[in-house]
Amino acid sequence: MLSVKYEYDEEVYLALDGSATVYVNASVPALVALRGVDLDVDPHARLDRVRVAALYGSPVTNVVSTTSSRRDNRRYVHLRIEVTDIAQLSQAAPFAWSSYSIERREPLMFFKQVVGASSGRDVGDVGWRGGEMVAFRLHLPSRVSFHNAQGRTIERGNIIRWEQSLADRLKGEPLAIEVHMETASILARTLTLFGIMIALALSTMALAIWWVMRAKGYPGL
Repeated sequence: MLSVKYEYDEEVYLALDGSATVYVNASVPALVALRGVDLDVDPHARLDRVRVAALYGSPVTNVVSTTSSRRDNRRYVHLRIEVTDIAQLSQAAPFAWSSYSIERREPLMFFKQVVGASSGRDVGDVGWRGGEMVAFRLHLPSRVSFHNAQGRTIERGNIIRWEQSLADRLKGEPLAIEVHMETASILARTLTLFGIMIALALSTMALAIWWVMRAKGYPGL
């Protein structure tokens, strides 16, 4: 099965302390239509990556990298952005269509994102045929106890995906994202279990050595 090619794809690698790495992969026409940014939708126009990075830079975001590609006669941009507090991400203009919240209530963390209205800017005929999709994806650090994604599927790598048609996103149809996850990371849980297994193995080995030495009548045993 071929993977879906999205016109706008917002991918968040979330940490339990609320920090995140955000990847935005989007066609230039989608950025203009959805976020109202001032970029040339002509696929042959030169893309000023410094300008794109400046659009996403803010007091709450750090743009780490900006690259571009071309597909279906449209130019695409790819950004990697670091944010120290996901709850503040909406203060950056390109993410202002969403509200974000993360709350710790032991033994769970609660994450919510509500994506609201788009800019709805007309970009003319850029080759869209009506079947284009957008996606919002979460890469989560701990075991998920609840989420409201379509299909209820958690993908390999602890990834959850919410999809929406580009047409609905252009109309500003709301998209609500909600996840409940454990406060202990999968890595921490794995290391703890590994440590317990090592301790049990060493204890078993020590007991076996003691039993052998006792059976052979070593003094003091």
